[in-house]
Amino acid sequence: MTPESESEFRAYVEARRGALLRTAFLTCGDWHRAEDAVQTSLIKLYGAWSRTRRETTDAYTRRILANVLIDQTRRGWFRRESSYADPPEQPDASRPDDQAEAASILAKLPLKQRATLVLRFWEDQSVEQTAKILRCTTGTVKSNTARGLKTLRQHYATSNLASQGSK
Repeated sequence: MTPESESEFRAYVEARRGALLRTAFLTCGDWHRAEDAVQTSLIKLYGAWSRTRRETTDAYTRRILANVLIDQTRRGWFRRESSYADPPEQPDASRPDDQAEAASILAKLPLKQRATLVLRFWEDQSVEQTAKILRCTTGTVKSNTARGLKTLRQHYATSNLASQGSK
């Protein structure tokens, strides 16, 4: 890789890493897996940097990230890494956090629905762009969006009824 390409890649990573990390977290629901997925995606992007067109780099990177996240769930139990460190402290349960609640609800959705919702509503991608990134049909994107939103609405409806009943 030429020094100019190297500096272009470095600038791209510095500008987009945060957004990629947020997208990965919203898709998988775990900061550690999200960081691993972004790191793996950037390594793959580095290998293909000389072949990428700069105007489509974001879409190409999101496709790599979606594929990496899907591949992570396909690994067999024998290939997964094990960690032995103490788990992080849990947030105070007496203060509900909307962002944490949204992340926990997203985590309950199947991966394809989660990825579809994140790409459509967090990344503000069109149905066609989402289909291209996830390598599926627009009909699949529409049905995954509808099913995911239905599940989210049901959860919020039941949680609102429960919170109103406890008041």
